[in-house]
Amino acid sequence: MVQIREISEKDAESVATLSTQLGYESNIKETSARIKRINKSNENCAFVALIDDKVLGWIHGFYTLRIESDPFVEIGGLIVDENYRNLKIGKQLIEQVNLWAKKHQVKKLKVRCNIKRAESHRFYEQIGFKENKRQIAFEMNAV
Repeated sequence: MVQIREISEKDAESVATLSTQLGYESNIKETSARIKRINKSNENCAFVALIDDKVLGWIHGFYTLRIESDPFVEIGGLIVDENYRNLKIGKQLIEQVNLWAKKHQVKKLKVRCNIKRAESHRFYEQIGFKENKRQIAFEMNAV
């Protein structure tokens, strides 16, 4: 049976390991520090999915306020261990973020997904997300 709970710093090793399945290399110390910051923030939420006390997935959501639109909660990251996919674990994690959003009186969830992750696109569409645009992301180092 899948159990969902808030993320904690003790989950850092499992979360870092799972993150590599998405292509994000991260060490335990960095991951632990990020989890600590997220847990101190009222504008972030993060949850883990467990079976028999083993972390099999995680999700991070954050409150987003923009001048041009109503507030929304964006899913910043979602991963379920590749050996445990298709068991509705991802859907349960999203439902937890959705409850968090409702508690904060936010009516919309959004998620961005790498264009090459077609499997993820199908997953999001199957649980009710609709594609609303395609875009190119830019970044630069702050000086």
